[in-house]
Amino acid sequence: MRQSFTSRKPAARLLIADDHLLLAEACKAMLEPLYEVVGIVTDGRALVKAAVSLKPDVILLDIGMPHLNGLDAGEQIRHKLPEVKLVFITMNTASDVAAEAFRRGASGYVLKHSAAEELVTAIRKVVQGESYLSPLIARETVTFLLNQGKATPEPKRITRRQSEILQLLAEGMSMKEVANILELKPGTVAFHKYRMMESLGIKSNAQLLEYAIKRQMTSAPS
Repeated sequence: MRQSFTSRKPAARLLIADDHLLLAEACKAMLEPLYEVVGIVTDGRALVKAAVSLKPDVILLDIGMPHLNGLDAGEQIRHKLPEVKLVFITMNTASDVAAEAFRRGASGYVLKHSAAEELVTAIRKVVQGESYLSPLIARETVTFLLNQGKATPEPKRITRRQSEILQLLAEGMSMKEVANILELKPGTVAFHKYRMMESLGIKSNAQLLEYAIKRQMTSAPS
């Protein structure tokens, strides 16, 4: 008697990134029956390293994360791993932020206060090559903003290195601490800081912090 074996396609491999470890662990417990969760990280810089090392199929990531925000981290990862799917899980309901996430390479955008089933649906769709946007955010507005972004001139932007430096400074780190994390000289950090202030027309540290908050790099101080 001939025995036949059917090969089963392995489940998608997920990497979870959220600075709230309890939430990340809960997300892992919910998804493990369906997918292979290869790791959890709690900051943006750790996420980039883990993504390159683990090469997951899908990354679930928050926008507001320490050391490197999710938008910048996601963009870096997509340059290194073009095939990876990014699903943002966030509290941010702003259409312009959702549009920016898709502009940076997102495949999905889910709100944290949505039902758990919505996240499962989003992951299933992006694994199948589709995109997903939470129904609580107006798709027409996001589409308009995306199209507008392609049609209008690019606003003044800082470099990727300047963005990294800005977030760390906005989190309250000194130039020396930033230099240690990024493996730069303090003078190089200072140079980048003043160059970005010059490029953006910013005159004070307070204005620089305000710019970082508006760009979702860090949260407003309480």
